[in-house]
Amino acid sequence: MFSLVQKRRWFYLFSSALIVPGLIIMAISLFTTGSLFHLSNQFVGGSQYELKFTAAGATEANIGDVFRNSGNTDLSIQQVGSPSDFHWTVRANFQDQATQDAIIADLNKIAPLDKSSLQIEQVSATVGQEVTKAAFFAVILASFVVTGFIVLAFRQVPNAFRYGVCAIIAMFHDVLVVAGAMSLMGLLFHWEVDALFLTATMMVVGFSVQDTIVLFDRIRENIPKHLGEPYEVIVNRSILETIHRSLAIQLNVFFIIIAILLFGGESIKQFIFILFIGLLTGTYSSIFIAVPLLVSWEKGEIPFVNRRRPAALKPSEA
Repeated sequence: MFSLVQKRRWFYLFSSALIVPGLIIMAISLFTTGSLFHLSNQFVGGSQYELKFTAAGATEANIGDVFRNSGNTDLSIQQVGSPSDFHWTVRANFQDQATQDAIIADLNKIAPLDKSSLQIEQVSATVGQEVTKAAFFAVILASFVVTGFIVLAFRQVPNAFRYGVCAIIAMFHDVLVVAGAMSLMGLLFHWEVDALFLTATMMVVGFSVQDTIVLFDRIRENIPKHLGEPYEVIVNRSILETIHRSLAIQLNVFFIIIAILLFGGESIKQFIFILFIGLLTGTYSSIFIAVPLLVSWEKGEIPFVNRRRPAALKPSEA
């Protein structure tokens, strides 16, 4: 029988090659921009302008001059769509109504604005801080809930707590990969972390845990069926029995996501891209991280935890 779990150290190395560069990218973003990610107004507070000009003339330079002349120090300007769309998104400091009116008047001097498409959203810094806290506590709460559920559901399996811990490690593995990818896109293309990013991240967390539980459940079924076999063999058999199902489902989802990514609207492309990365790493981590970690724990390969128990139970000892 082909053994996947015997190659677990290669899987750990591959994951490190994904996560460590992501952490370095986030550190670079922190030192260069003051934040791990390029944050939207929903987190830091401020004003966001959706500008649709009806004629050519607007450039990043002259739009920036208008906003800087009104006292904006934190400014982000991005062109949306093709240059012929004359569509720009501008993130600026929080402003009162009089300042907004002055900015719009000055922008109209550059090129006429399509007033029916003009949108201005304002979020206070206090609201942004509350959103950030809520997102952080949501992830922490999800970790405790998932661990408790797995320990309860697998209570008849020896060392049920290990299953919960390994599922959480795989979940954080996926979150770190997604975070590194988003930080990179923020540095390269000024992608901003917003509510849709949080939605995609929570979907990835749910998907990762669900896929891991499916594999763990097969291990739970196989343990009493194959008493006397080494734990590593039982785990490997469980992976091979479920991997075709997991990959078949994921491939169908990936095809749909790729189609949306290629042909969907500009406003959801960041969300779909992050979701695609998350589902990809979630599928990988369930098979090649969460389950191999159980074997590493069983064999005493994880530092600072209990050494291994006997490798197998004889039927007479069960």
